[in-house]
Amino acid sequence: MNIRMPDQTSVIIEGGGPISDSAGRGISLSCDITPDNGLKVSVRAGSTPLQYILLRWNFSDGDIPTGSVKVLGDEWERAYGTMEWRSINPDVFMPWYFFITNSSDLSDNPERRTCAFGVKVRPNALCFWNLDSAGVTLWIDIRNGAKGVILDGRTLEAATVVFGDYSGMSAFEAARNFCKAMCTDGIFPKEPVYGSNNWYYAYGNSSHEEIVRDASIVAEYTNGLKVRPYMVIDDGWQPNNCDGPWHCGNAKFPDMKKLAEEIAAMDVKPGIWIRFLADVRRTSPNVKDEWRLQRDASFLDPSCPEVLAHVKADTKRIIDWGYKLIKHDYSTFDMFGDWGMNRPKSLAGEPQPGKEWSFWDRNRTSAEIVLDFYKAIREAAGDAVIIGCNTISHLCAGLVEVNRTGDDTSGKDWLRTRKFGVNTLAFRLPQNDIFYKADADCVGITELVPWEKNRLWLKALAISGSPLFVSCKPGVLNAEQEAELKEAFAINSVQNDTLVPLDWTETTCPQKWLHNGKVVTFPWFE
Repeated sequence: MNIRMPDQTSVIIEGGGPISDSAGRGISLSCDITPDNGLKVSVRAGSTPLQYILLRWNFSDGDIPTGSVKVLGDEWERAYGTMEWRSINPDVFMPWYFFITNSSDLSDNPERRTCAFGVKVRPNALCFWNLDSAGVTLWIDIRNGAKGVILDGRTLEAATVVFGDYSGMSAFEAARNFCKAMCTDGIFPKEPVYGSNNWYYAYGNSSHEEIVRDASIVAEYTNGLKVRPYMVIDDGWQPNNCDGPWHCGNAKFPDMKKLAEEIAAMDVKPGIWIRFLADVRRTSPNVKDEWRLQRDASFLDPSCPEVLAHVKADTKRIIDWGYKLIKHDYSTFDMFGDWGMNRPKSLAGEPQPGKEWSFWDRNRTSAEIVLDFYKAIREAAGDAVIIGCNTISHLCAGLVEVNRTGDDTSGKDWLRTRKFGVNTLAFRLPQNDIFYKADADCVGITELVPWEKNRLWLKALAISGSPLFVSCKPGVLNAEQEAELKEAFAINSVQNDTLVPLDWTETTCPQKWLHNGKVVTFPWFE
């Protein structure tokens, strides 16, 4: 289906429901076809609070594939093991984009066709789709938190809609092509990003000495490789676990600058985890009450200019300590109060009388506020690599080099790694090297996870062309297993391989893949 003007348009205002003729209220909605076959959607308003823009396209014969079709939608932020091709369901809300295909990627059906519907990355709205047998509806959420945005006379360029129609190729190839249509300006690391992260064996219980030991291990396992690995210090280094402040380490991490220097001295790149907006214990110095979120004062409000200055200061301090990678986490949860999987229609939640909330700056949309938060971190980080975790996937594209595209794997429970890791790798690989480097999360190597399973996950990540991070508990690997890990690091240190799921239209956990053009099978269930 080619891009065209919608058949129906409406604007939903706060407390007034949808209105199709908004001129009498001083609201102007425009849809314009762009030279590159997009549909730019803009709205102008005064003091009337706006909640949503709705666009509807009715299908005509030939617009989309018919017959036994399957549909794949995206997620708000990370994937949670639930991404799958399913039948048409008008009650399912699909963030950002979706595909509809008439054939399995296991076949070479000459009639195969995939149609795609989405918005270009970094829109100024949170966008999601409904598909039914008669047409498709795009919801453009332009609210400020759970309240309507007050544009105060300005024109908001809400989103640019794009459609795609692909024949004679697999659904995966079509998905890659459509991701390129949605994002033409992704940013990427200068060198492949891979290495060690201590979370999935330490789970926050670590120290300066243990991080130095972990860095020495990853240095040994990557000895002789041209591209050097990272040692990422996860949660647990700061004074309060999973909480601010970020100006110093705790008793087990007395000198964060010295630690970075010791890691770098081993020819390993130091990286660090941070949760910028959390101040649950209210111990962050110089934070004022007016900087806090209306929804929950445990978190800072990024629509406040002072909060962005505070975030920039934290970022620059970490860079000055010598860290070359910053992994920032929890920001979507901290801003909106829940995980994306629990908010199928709206990250900010559905409007409830008496429970609406807004950001400090009521004149910008939630998406604009999130974008400015990401831009502040990117600006302050200089040449350091940014990994977004719990970041909104379509908004962080072009502002982070690496995005954690799935929920946590595990160093304790193989079934969790299989569910979250494999599903994420398969269904978010179309974004890899287009939006960002797509990080499907770590291999947690402990005595609690059978090596015969972990080696499958290790191999899949190593040959995926996406980042490989390993959390390896010291002393649990024998010599043969260490050799396998060294080989995986060597392969991933260049990230020239390609990996494509083949049976992803049949299962949420693909076993058949195409590795550099050759079919390989991962026996996850045996």
